[in-house]
Amino acid sequence: MLELVPLQPVDYLVVGHVAVDVTAHGLQLGGTVSYAALTARALGLRVGIVTSFAEGAPIQALDGIPIVNVPAEHSTTFENIKIETGRRQTLHHQAAPILLDHIPQVWRNAPIIHLAPIAQELDSSLAEKLSGSLLGITPQGWMRAWDENGRVAACAWENSEQALGQAGAVVFSVEDVDRNFELVEEMSHCTRILCLTEGAAGAVLHWNGDRRRFRPPLVDEVDATGAGDIFAAAFFTRLYSTRDPWEAARFATNLAAHSVTRAGLNGIPTAKEIEESLMEVLL
Repeated sequence: MLELVPLQPVDYLVVGHVAVDVTAHGLQLGGTVSYAALTARALGLRVGIVTSFAEGAPIQALDGIPIVNVPAEHSTTFENIKIETGRRQTLHHQAAPILLDHIPQVWRNAPIIHLAPIAQELDSSLAEKLSGSLLGITPQGWMRAWDENGRVAACAWENSEQALGQAGAVVFSVEDVDRNFELVEEMSHCTRILCLTEGAAGAVLHWNGDRRRFRPPLVDEVDATGAGDIFAAAFFTRLYSTRDPWEAARFATNLAAHSVTRAGLNGIPTAKEIEESLMEVLL
């Protein structure tokens, strides 16, 4: 296990694989961990990452964020191709599993802990073993499987009740559940707060038996990659500071909408966008 930077307490711990995305422009950094960590840092939090990647992974965008890496032969590598119904995704390589022992003791009680699997790299029982004030989960990596050719498809989340019961908030997309809205409704009764992101349609928040939709502002979309991850980090951060899920969802919806006007990691919120989004939810 390689510690790239001396460790200090953090406000926002994110655990899961960074991704290397195969694009027309070459290999690029992606994955929930990357987008969430950079968003939380933009929001003023001290961030820590526990992940796994191979030597040579393009992680330069994460410079300055303390990283604990579980060395791997390959980084988790995805290729996404846009199709009419969304995207066709292929998993080319998978990095090493991440275990509780890989998470430094000094980070295990961070105020916000974000479990962010993208390729079954975490055991969902990890949710019971971490004591952050707010445990946020983006379970997409537990809701996807792949065949012998690496073709990714939605699958049932094994033992989901265990993690759902521990979570302070859960965020996932309609693609993650293959648009199975009955499953979403069922899952919403197993956890405190559940937010379903629906791309350009915004997000639907389930809380205390109520359900409310949040519409995004109209923008010119350039690239929606990472928008759901930016939403999740903004939502968890604002929820922790306000304890108001409705306000957190409005804030996160606005920031995620702005992010799609730029490509890739350039969509990380700017200081101006954060300030404007805060002003909008407070008015």
